[in-house]
Formats: sequence, C-alpha cells, structure tokens
Amino acid sequence: MTTMTRRGLLTTGAIGAGVLATPGIVRAQDTRTWRMVTSWPKNLPGPGVTAERLAKRITTASAGALTVKVHAAGEIVPALEVFDAVQSGTAHMAHTASFFWQGKLPASVFYTAIPFGLTAPEHAAWILHGGGQALWDELYAPAGIKPFMGGNTGMQMGGWFAKEINSLEDIKGLKMRMPGLGGAILSKLGGAPVSLPPGEIFGALQSGLVDAAEFLGPWSDMAQGFYRVAPYYYAPGFHEPNGTGECLVSAKAYGELPENLQAVVSDACAAENALSVAEADWMNGAALDTLVSEHGVKLRSYPAEVLDAAREAAEVVLDEAAAKDAMFAKTLASYRAAKTRLSAWTKTGTQSFLEARG
Repeated sequence: MTTMTRRGLLTTGAIGAGVLATPGIVRAQDTRTWRMVTSWPKNLPGPGVTAERLAKRITTASAGALTVKVHAAGEIVPALEVFDAVQSGTAHMAHTASFFWQGKLPASVFYTAIPFGLTAPEHAAWILHGGGQALWDELYAPAGIKPFMGGNTGMQMGGWFAKEINSLEDIKGLKMRMPGLGGAILSKLGGAPVSLPPGEIFGALQSGLVDAAEFLGPWSDMAQGFYRVAPYYYAPGFHEPNGTGECLVSAKAYGELPENLQAVVSDACAAENALSVAEADWMNGAALDTLVSEHGVKLRSYPAEVLDAAREAAEVVLDEAAAKDAMFAKTLASYRAAKTRLSAWTKTGTQSFLEARG
C-alpha cells in the first residue's frame, strides 16, 4: 500500500480542485487558430471594427480553444478575393459583404441588401424565420462555405456627389461607385456604375475617376474622409436599406469543430450582428451632425423623379436577373413573400409611429 503524507495529500487535493474549478483551460493539442480575411481597411469604423470584435468574441468565448487572427484587406488577399480565399482554404473565415459576389453568384446580393427592399430588422426576420438562411446555405454550399450574418451597418446613405442632383437628367452619364443591384439601377437611369473596393473609393473620388460614390452611413463615411472631395451627401439610401455583413466560414473547418465550438462561432456572429446595428445607429447620428456642423457637408434629398424612376427600375432589374438565374428567381420569390408579410406591420407599427413622433 502506498502511504501519502498529510502535506502531499493537501497538495494533490489543491491541484485536483484547481483542475475541476477551471474547466475553461484547454490542452495545447486541442487549440486551433483560424485566419480571418476581410474586405475592409483595418479597424474601419463599422465593418472593420465589427470584424475585429467578432474575432475577439470567438477567441474569448472559446477560452482560447479557437483563436481567430484578423487580416485586413490586402494583407493576405485583396478585398474582393476573400470568398475565394475561404473556398480554397487560404483562410478559415472572411468578413465581407455578399453583393461583392454578384458576378459569379447573382443571388448573393439578397444577403446584403436589395434596393427598396427589407430594412435591417425585416432582413433579419427573413433570414432567421422566413427561410432566408436555408437559401443562403444552399447558394454557398457548392463552394464549401457556411455563411452567417456577422454585422450590420443599418440604413445606408445615398452617396457623395461632386455636384448637386436636381433632376433625372443629372444622373445620365454619372460615373458612380455603386456595387450590387444599385449599380444595375443606376445603369437603367443612364448612369455608369463603377465597382471599387472600400479602400479605393476616396482616391477615385479625389482623382475624378468617379463623380460620386456610395459606401455606408455617416460614421464609416466620415472616417473615410469622403466629405473632403465630394461636398453633397444624399439620402435616402434606396439601394441599401439594410447593411448586413456576412461572416464566411469554411464548411470543412466548421465541420471539424466540436459542437460547443460550432455554437461559439454561430452565437458570436449573432451577438455581433445585434450589437453592430445598434452601434451604427448610435454613431451615425453623431457623425451626421459633425459632418454638417463642422465639415460643411451639404445634406440633400434625392429629387422625387429620381426616386420614382429608381423604384420602377428596381423591379425591372430584379425580374431580369430572375429570368437569367434559377437560384436568383427562387430567392426573389421568398424575398418578395417576406416583404409582403413584413411591410404591412412595418407600416402600421414603425412608420405610423415615426410620423406621429415627428
């Protein structure tokens, strides 16, 4: 029989208690490190901040079992190649916006924003309760990617312009940075859409490569300095009434995680999505005031004839895209059904209240 001294028993007991009391401690062989690539400049207010915070949230919640390292646009791959990076295994995750993949996956635009479509709360309702997530999963499955809502910049602004827009005639020939279906609408109105990653917008405005550009809302836009080269700031952001960002996760890497870490990833995305849209509203209000009062930005509203023409063109653009792509058509049907279901309550509840609030 082995005899243990009282001192040894106390020491062993203390070690055992420490192990039992700290279940968050993980063995080195159980830890994983994931690379997250993004489409944003590092710490860009809005999506850049969200990406950093999401990575920290996953790392902390997993107690270090899953550490996520963030790489800004251009550090590993260019801003508009992050989808390919996750698909190829160059990165485990990406933080980006789905409409960047419109060229190869036309239906991807639904998961950022649709012109004259769902607001941020309505969009989340469609994704979470109206079948949107299942369609999104189906769209990205062939690429081996699992998508999540991973942030939201809320209601967008209409864009920055070097000159005033007083009529539909002023849109004709206008070179404007506007991705997604908004760009297709601009083309229908006689403008010339230009696709640029976020980090190249300021230079394009400054050089005259584009006459106008849209990005996000006042908080992110002010950080990019657009007011220094384009004094007219237009509303509403009819092309993007919602600003959902996506977190792309390698389906293979995700499938290799134990269930608790899969939950950490999905829950972190959901938490960040909720926090970021609230943050956007809070920061945009203060930023808009600063832009107008301190930087002399001229706040304008699109003329009614421009909005009317854009609204009409939006339905044409959607129907044309649906005629060319079966997945787009399938998603459009679901999206329109959700819009019909949600809009009556939004009008009765939210819109009537805002009109009463004044």
